[in-house]
Amino acid sequence: MARSLPFGSWPSLLSAADAAAGSARFDGASFASGEAYWAQSVGGRMTVFRQHQEQPLLPEPFNVRSRVHMYGGGAWTVTADGTVFFVEASDQRVWVLPPGEAPRALTPACEATTYGGLTLSAGVLLAVRERRLPGGIERDIVMIAPRPDADEPIVSLASGTDFVAQPALSPDAANLAWVGWNHPDMPWDHADVYVRSLVTEGHPFSVSQGAGVQPQWSARGDLFFADDRTGRWNLRAVPAGSATSLPVAPADGDTGGALWVLGLSWYRLLDDGRILAVRTDGSDRLVVISPDGQREVSTPLSAGIMVHDVDGTRALVSGAGERVPGGIWVIDVDDEAVAHPVAGGVAAWPDEWLPRAEPMTFAGPQGDVHAFFYTPTNPRAEALPGALPPALVMVHGGPSDHTSPALSPTITYFTSRGIAVCDVNYGGSTGYGRAYRERLRGQWGVVDVADVVAAADALAASGLVDANRIAVRGGSAGGWTVLNALARTDRFAAGIARYPVTDARALASDDGEFESRYFDGLIGPLPEANDLYVERSPLTHAAEIKTPVLLEQGTDDPVVPQSQPEMIRDALAANRVPHAYLLFEGEGHGFRRPETLVASLEAELGLLSTVFEFEADVPPLALS
Repeated sequence: MARSLPFGSWPSLLSAADAAAGSARFDGASFASGEAYWAQSVGGRMTVFRQHQEQPLLPEPFNVRSRVHMYGGGAWTVTADGTVFFVEASDQRVWVLPPGEAPRALTPACEATTYGGLTLSAGVLLAVRERRLPGGIERDIVMIAPRPDADEPIVSLASGTDFVAQPALSPDAANLAWVGWNHPDMPWDHADVYVRSLVTEGHPFSVSQGAGVQPQWSARGDLFFADDRTGRWNLRAVPAGSATSLPVAPADGDTGGALWVLGLSWYRLLDDGRILAVRTDGSDRLVVISPDGQREVSTPLSAGIMVHDVDGTRALVSGAGERVPGGIWVIDVDDEAVAHPVAGGVAAWPDEWLPRAEPMTFAGPQGDVHAFFYTPTNPRAEALPGALPPALVMVHGGPSDHTSPALSPTITYFTSRGIAVCDVNYGGSTGYGRAYRERLRGQWGVVDVADVVAAADALAASGLVDANRIAVRGGSAGGWTVLNALARTDRFAAGIARYPVTDARALASDDGEFESRYFDGLIGPLPEANDLYVERSPLTHAAEIKTPVLLEQGTDDPVVPQSQPEMIRDALAANRVPHAYLLFEGEGHGFRRPETLVASLEAELGLLSTVFEFEADVPPLALS
């Protein structure tokens, strides 16, 4: 029988250690000889697994991780016979693991060179190479020989733009397609899908408009890709022998997204000519596209869906759903009974503990603001008469990213204790089309803050939560929004800022890194927009923060150095604002170690219990 208890004090089945254990990360999947292979985090390192084999293929200390474009991705692939190629985190070289043998390095040792986006195309191993040369950073598409003793171990196939991604060879290996873009654009602003012949002379040409992504060749030589020329990422096809693209199944939804990392795949071509594709409009779903039309594939997934590989009518997809955590799934597009996880994808807690995502739309200064609301859920507890729950408003990073309805161990950790959660897709988020995404253009620090505050105001007015007990939480760019919201408004009673951007000028540069010109579009070009950078940065307004703050940071963060949150900490201390600062040794931009995830979650709950005055199952957070 459920007991009436104060919100926040509900006894939970889910500990912080459980939540950390349920936060496994995945990086791609592939079929080889009919079996599934995938990469998964284990104890803070990423390794490769094979279906029906309990132990990972790569022994410790091998760690599969790329640093290309800062965020990496696509750090491994596998051949039909089970030979694994991967990027080792410690040296950024490409290594090979033949079946039954020990790993060995394929590419030369060079501290200035990294690889990522590994893919096997037309039987050839392709990769994105990033080299730091005296004159700057050079990136190109390269072909890597499968043996280190080859005459030409590495051959450059395409370059000429600041960034390259997603290479694909035609079936006859005569033509190469890839994605390229130049500063100051980010790939979701503008990116070209280039094509060039590898057997005849000629310059590459672009077949896309807007933000092009994921070129892929059919067996007969047709080139498919997606771009957002219509305002949505939709599929297009260039028939073999043509240079003109045609629309494929136009829809008011996205098949495509922001190229934050390499190795992303929103669709795959089936052997019979049909297409299995992701369709995103806030939440994700899978559709099969054929000459006869489109139909949805029934799966339990609704967030972060990627289509990694196909084998006949079977597909390997990754993603999460409202009732299932993130995992790797095998589905059959013609037999919806064949849909099962091969890694992850199984909730560790009974269904009655899992909150349901309620899509919400709020009125904001620039138009509608989209969010997902999770009500407190616990079969063993119920509200005291007349009580309303405290709420935690979550702000995703990016800021050109988005959140979708999914079973989140972090969200469940809070909702099972009686704390409501609102996950906001503020203006600038992907998943709702280019117009919604471009609301943030030149307005970072304005629109994102106004939209998050509008969502909190609407929640307070709705009677769903306690208007006086609303906190806000975000990391990276989300941390920027959190600190700005605390400094510029009195809407929130507390804030949690994880590895937050605090000074935009300190991160803006022209050093050729992936995000070094990002702020040109978010705020404006330097030096012309210098005053705006100062005005928008939370550090400028740190003295205006009056509410309790928890700051969390890693010592090895390559994106946000620890000096940034420490300047905020010092300002809070000088103004005697209650605060706590947690510095996690060895953590980068985004926490990975289980012990860090546990300490972070418990500290966040401890902050809320301290500020909102409820008794939690962790010690109250001591504030300076």
